[in-house]
Amino acid sequence: MIPKDHPRYASLVRREKIANAAWDKIVAMEGVGSHGRGEAFDYLIGEKTTDTALLAERTAAAMLLNAKQAVISVNGNTAALAADLIRDLQKESGAMVEINLFHRTEERMRKIEKLLRDNGVDVHTGPVERLVPLSHDRGLCTRDGIYSADVVLVPLEDGDRCEALIGMGKKVITIDLNPLSRTAKTATLTICDELTRALPNITAAVKELKGNGAAADELIKNHDNGKLLDSAVTSIMENLSNALGRKV
Repeated sequence: MIPKDHPRYASLVRREKIANAAWDKIVAMEGVGSHGRGEAFDYLIGEKTTDTALLAERTAAAMLLNAKQAVISVNGNTAALAADLIRDLQKESGAMVEINLFHRTEERMRKIEKLLRDNGVDVHTGPVERLVPLSHDRGLCTRDGIYSADVVLVPLEDGDRCEALIGMGKKVITIDLNPLSRTAKTATLTICDELTRALPNITAAVKELKGNGAAADELIKNHDNGKLLDSAVTSIMENLSNALGRKV
C-alpha cells in the first residue's frame, strides 16, 4: 500500500504498475529496466513538464490532427502505465492503435490487447508482415496500420525502429525522457516528458486545436527538434545546478 502523502507517490504508483505487469507477463523483464532508466532521467528533469515539453506536446497534437493516417504504436510498458490515457487520446485524435513488441510472444500480444480493450481502446489487429526493415520482431506490423501511416506516435521507443520508420518516410513522434538517446535524436518530434504526464497534455491540445488549422500549421511550421533537445539538456543542467547550489 503506497501512502498518498508520500512525496513521490505518483512515481511509486507507476513503478508498482510496471512490477505487477511484469508478473502478469504484460511487461517483459527487460522493460522493467527500461522503466528505471526513464525514471532516472525524470529525476534529472525535476519530475515536471517543462515549458519546452509542453510545446512539444502541442506540436504532437498538431501533427496527429494533420496526419492522413496517424497510428499510436503501443508496447507493454505503455499499455501497463497508460491504457486509459491511450484511449482518451485515440478518441480525441481518431488515431489507430497497434501493438508492436520487441519481446513478442502470442501470450503477451493477447494480454496487452485485452488490457487495452478492457480500458476502452479500439485496437487494430490483422495479419502482420516484416514490413519495417528490421531483423527482430519490431519489424512486424500490419500493412494497413503502421506500414501505411504517415505519422506514428511511438512512446518509449527503441532507436533502431525509430531510424527505420524515419527511413520509410514517416514522421515519428516519440515520448522519451532521455534527450541524448538515439531515438530522441532521430525522431521527427521528441517529447522529453514522462508518459503519463505527456499523454493528457497531447489530448488536451488536440481538443484545443480542433477547428483551428492555422494554429496547428503554425506549430508544425515552427518546430525545431534540435532546439527542443537542447532545451531539455539545459533543463537537466539547471536542475542539477539548483540541486547542488552552484553552477555546473
